[in-house]
Amino acid sequence: MGKELPAKDLSGTSDPYVRVTLLPDKKHRFPIQKLQSRVLHLHVFDYDRFSRDDSIGEVFLPLCQVDLSEKPSFWKALKPPAKDKCGELLTSLCYHPSNSILTLTLLKARNLKAKDINGKSDPYVKVWLQFGDKRIEKRKTAVFKCTLNPVFNDTFSFNVPWEKIRECSLDVMVMDFDNIGRNELIGRILLAGKNGSGASETKHWQDMITKPRQTIVQWHRLKPE
Repeated sequence: MGKELPAKDLSGTSDPYVRVTLLPDKKHRFPIQKLQSRVLHLHVFDYDRFSRDDSIGEVFLPLCQVDLSEKPSFWKALKPPAKDKCGELLTSLCYHPSNSILTLTLLKARNLKAKDINGKSDPYVKVWLQFGDKRIEKRKTAVFKCTLNPVFNDTFSFNVPWEKIRECSLDVMVMDFDNIGRNELIGRILLAGKNGSGASETKHWQDMITKPRQTIVQWHRLKPE
């Protein structure tokens, strides 16, 4: 049970649920003789029907501190969700008007936010080509295990007519892969000529348009949402 959870909804309440995993392998089952070397991770979320669920807080409980022969009951204070930086992503953009090819290259990331108890993440990148709010085409990279500084060197090409290039966008999401549970967002950027996720993302797109056939390389700070 929980008590005095922070309100996440306009009603002044929350719709909490708990995601439970055994770390460091994010598994739900272990031989009992190995449990003493594991850490129980309890992550409390507020369910949101229309958007991404909000993190309320989390608890890390080393099982070596618990007598598993009994059924202990105790309170643990939740640690608030981390607000630190998500990391940076180096990308390049190039557009060829003659054949209507938009090329995105994901070069590398640095200082990604750690999602695992070992202080690492298992990052990969998922990319959506969008027209307005409509998602058209998805691509993704391979998963890079146990690193906060992956080198992707992956290139994706999309067919975008010249008359549509100012209306489309690329939603670029750096994810943490999870073998058992749901993959978690590390950070994202929206590359777009209008309403990009930041000034650098909008400028990158505009530079691509004003300098056709040239490869424009730029670092971007990942956003948590």
